[in-house]
Formats: sequence, structure tokens, C-alpha cells
Amino acid sequence: MASNNLYNHEIVIITGMSGAGKTVAVQSFEDLGYYCIDNLPPALLTTFLALMKESERNITRVAAVMDMRGGEFFDSLVDALDKLEKVEDLQTRVLFLDADDETLVRRYKETRRSHPLDPQGLPLNGIKKERALLSELKGRATYVYNTSTMKPRELREKIAYEFATASGPTFSVNVMSFGFKNGIPIDADLVFDVRFLKNPYYVEELRHKTGLQTEVSSYVLANEDTQELINKLSDLFTFMVPQYKNEGKTQLVIAFGCTGGQHRSVTLAEYFGKVFKESYQTVITHRDVIQRKD
Repeated sequence: MASNNLYNHEIVIITGMSGAGKTVAVQSFEDLGYYCIDNLPPALLTTFLALMKESERNITRVAAVMDMRGGEFFDSLVDALDKLEKVEDLQTRVLFLDADDETLVRRYKETRRSHPLDPQGLPLNGIKKERALLSELKGRATYVYNTSTMKPRELREKIAYEFATASGPTFSVNVMSFGFKNGIPIDADLVFDVRFLKNPYYVEELRHKTGLQTEVSSYVLANEDTQELINKLSDLFTFMVPQYKNEGKTQLVIAFGCTGGQHRSVTLAEYFGKVFKESYQTVITHRDVIQRKD
């Protein structure tokens, strides 16, 4: 993918599921210095682009929220994206915000709002309709963020990390740990099951600690099977990760899973996260870690 320094103008389309965090997202882009527009009809995208280039304010970076509030206008977003991709000197990126159904229903209940696609019915009915309508757009997104377990601050930090640099989209690696008992992360590109490794949970003094603590990580890493796994995965990553980067992918999510997401997966995510940081922009996240006092 071409570096952003080849473009003089940039537009980020913020879209996705209603209730997934688009308000927080557009506020984050505003903090980063983007000219932000909420609920811009897709049909007006090219018109706005012309005004943007002619503006005396020298607007070069724009973030526009487009969602189901646009009604029939939203159907034209895919066509508008096709046109934008043909415009010279313009970089177009799509940020798609998602969350699982349970989380979205809970958020609707907390705010006492109805879903825009089913204002008189149950929120879940509207969510299912919206998910079906957005499936094609999600497949075209440059970035897909699942905000189910994200706090607003974490979403802001993720956006700042991805978009703050003036050099534009760079390849980044997100290394994640999780527990299979809570489900596989839906935004993971590569998932590795490390439940076959010796489990610190069955060591009384380690049970209530996590892989973020030296006692646990040392226990896991001292295992011969762990060392063999690290050697094999190191060879695999050395080959695969550059291939993803060369193919044009801007983010690779690698997830390590164990039973509860506390010990083995955390240790492996921390280990490889530090390795990747030597060559790539890297974020390490632990979806299911429960912090406890020693």
C-alpha cells in the first residue's frame, strides 16, 4: 500500500453498527485535527471533496460519519467509495465499528433508545437487519474495530495510535490474549490455541496471578513444549507477517487463546508482542485478564 506522503488529501469514512462507538470515534478524529462531519449523505461525498480542495482553510484531512441515519442515502455509499478510490491525490480509508449483539442490545437498553431500523420493535431485530445490510461494507473496510470489550478511552487510544501519524497507514501488529471459555475474538486474523501447554492454574501459588507477572511467565516459558512452540511460531511469523504487509494489509491481529485467558495465552502474547515491536508498530491487548492483587 502506498504511503500517505504520496497524497495531499485524506478522507476517513467512519461507519458500522449503531451503538458501536461512532460518536466517540468522530470526537477522537476531531482531537487529532481532522475536519469532522457527522451524518454526511454518501451522495454528497464527491461534492464535498471538491469543496474541500478549493477551501481557503486548506482542509486536507477529513473524517465523515455515515450510518443508517442516512436512510436511503446510505445505499449509495459503496458506489461513492468506488468513485473516491479513482480520485488522484486522495487517500480513502474506511473505519468500521462493530460489537457483538449482546453488547449492542445492552447499550440500547442503557440509553433507552430504539434502533433506527426498527424503532417500534426490539433492538435485536434492528441489529440483525443492520448487520445484514452492512455485511458488504464491512468486507471493504480498511479497519474493523470490535468495541464489545473496549472502554471509550481504549477506543480513543486505538484511533490515535492508528491515525495520529502524518505518514498515514502503516502496518501494525495487534497481539491479543483471550480465553476460549469467553469465545474466540471475531476480529482475529490468526488464532493459536495454547491450551496444550502446562497450566499454571493448577499451581496453587500461581492460580490467582496472570501471565503479566514474572512468576507465571517464567513458569510457562520454562516448559520445553513452550520453547518448541516459540521456535516453530517464530519461523512461521518470520515468513507470514511480511507477506501480509506486502499484500497491502494495514493491521494483523494475532490471538493466543488458553482456557481462561489469564496465564498461558497472556505469556505468549507478551513474548511475541515484544518480538514484533522490534520490527513493527505493535499493540498488545489482553481481552480477558482479571487483575488481582498478589
